[in-house]
Amino acid sequence: VVAVTGATGFVGKALVEKLLADGHEVRVLTRNAISARLAMPSAALAGAKFYAWDTMSGAIEWYDAIKGCTGVVNLAGAPISNPWNESYKKTLVKSRLQATKRVSDAINALPQNERPSLVSSSAVGFYGISKKREFTETSKPGRDFLANLCVKWEAAARETNTNTTIVRTGVVLEKGGGALGKILPVFQMYGGGPLGKGDQWVSWIHRDDLVNLLVAALENPEKYAGVVNATAPQPTTMNGLCASVADATNRPNWLPVPGFALKALLGEGATVVLDGQRVLPDRARAAGFEFAYETVEEAVADIVA
Repeated sequence: VVAVTGATGFVGKALVEKLLADGHEVRVLTRNAISARLAMPSAALAGAKFYAWDTMSGAIEWYDAIKGCTGVVNLAGAPISNPWNESYKKTLVKSRLQATKRVSDAINALPQNERPSLVSSSAVGFYGISKKREFTETSKPGRDFLANLCVKWEAAARETNTNTTIVRTGVVLEKGGGALGKILPVFQMYGGGPLGKGDQWVSWIHRDDLVNLLVAALENPEKYAGVVNATAPQPTTMNGLCASVADATNRPNWLPVPGFALKALLGEGATVVLDGQRVLPDRARAAGFEFAYETVEEAVADIVA
C-alpha cells in the first residue's frame, strides 16, 4: 500500500499508473479529492483511493490515509517552472516544507513498527550552479535560492523517524510537461533553438526512468536509504538537448532564445534553464539500478516517436 502526495503532477500521475499496474494499492493525498479524480480518471477506475488534505492550513486531518501504508512518496510542491517573484518564491518554499512536515508528522505519529518508509523529492538545484564541477550525492550544497530551498526541504524529510530516501531529481523529460513540454511545440513550429548561451549543463532523466527509480526505492527502502540522484548517467548541455530535439523532430535548431528574454519572462526563475549543474547518479548505479535511457538522444527519440 503506497500513499502519494503531488500525485496529480507531471511525475505523480505516471508514478500512480505504474504502481497500480504493478498491483500496489494506491492512496492519493490531495488538496481536492474531486478535482484529483477528474484529473486522473484511469487511476480512479483502477481503484486508487483519494484522500483530501490541505498542506498549507492543516484543516483536514489525514493520518488515516498513511496508517497501514508500507511506503509514502512525497512529490508535493508548487511548480518551479512558473515565473518567480518574491511572493512566488515564498510559495515555492512553503508548499514544499509544509507538505513534507505534514507527511513526516503523520508517519511519526504511528507506532514505530507500523511506520511506512518515505521517498521524498528534492532537486539537483541542491548543488548550486557550475559549468566545470561534477556533483555526486556526497557533494556539498550550493548557496543560491534553489540550493537553500532544497536544503530546507531535505531537512524537513529527515525529521521523519523511518527509512527515508531523498531523491534529488534532474530535468524530467517526457512530452506533455516539464522542459520538453515547453521546448517541443516551439521546435515543431520551426522556431526552436537553445535557451541562453547553450553551454549550461542539463542533468536530465526520462520520466519512465524516474518512475522506475522511485518504485525501486519503495520496494528496496534499505538499499536506497539516504540521498539518491535521479539523473541519467550522461548529462548533456542545453545545446545537446536542443540538437537532440531538432534531430528527433526533423526541424532546424536555429533560433536561440537570449537570456535577457527568459529573465523578462520568468524573473529569477530563469536560472532553472539558464544555469545548470553536472550531476551523476552514483548511488543508483551502485544499487544496481538500470537506466533504460542513458543518453539524451535515446530519450528524446523515444519521447518524440
